[in-house]
Amino acid sequence: MWGTLPRFMATLRRVCVFCGSKHGVRPEYTEAARSMGTALAAGGIGLVYGGGCIGLMGEVADAVLDAGGEVIGVIPDRWTDREIAHYGITDLRIVSSMHERKALMYELSDGFVAMPGGLGTLEELFEITTWSQIGLHAKPTGLLDVAGFYTPLVRFLDQLVTEGFVAQRHRDLLRVADKPAALLEQLAAFPD
Repeated sequence: MWGTLPRFMATLRRVCVFCGSKHGVRPEYTEAARSMGTALAAGGIGLVYGGGCIGLMGEVADAVLDAGGEVIGVIPDRWTDREIAHYGITDLRIVSSMHERKALMYELSDGFVAMPGGLGTLEELFEITTWSQIGLHAKPTGLLDVAGFYTPLVRFLDQLVTEGFVAQRHRDLLRVADKPAALLEQLAAFPD
């Protein structure tokens, strides 16, 4: 099932996962978060994420831990006293701001994955993809399109190319798959 994952170890030591602090309405979202965590750990890839114990964030972190993997969470200090921080992970880093959080998550990661989530997930996805577009990094970024969650967004991104607002090479920076192993394989193959 995870036979192709060990080759990821050479290129992806840690992957940052952006995802919801809620579970969403479909059970497939929670299942995918757990599958992503299991796939990361099976491939020897550590997780970097927002440091929460709630929603899909907590699910992916717990799945990595359950499979014996490394989890680094990065959370702003104002959220640590709201019972949101996940104190059971390998390494919880408490920072002073969202800007510091994103900078540290970027620094610790070799690639990025967006799973279903809300506005914060989209903001993180587009910021990290834009950083790649303008040459601030050359790390792979992908969308895990669980149950068609991101299909309308992918169509819109393709329309941005058609309408002349985004170059095809920049659209191609964002890889898309509907299974964790397939997406991790695409990230490991980047920039192919």
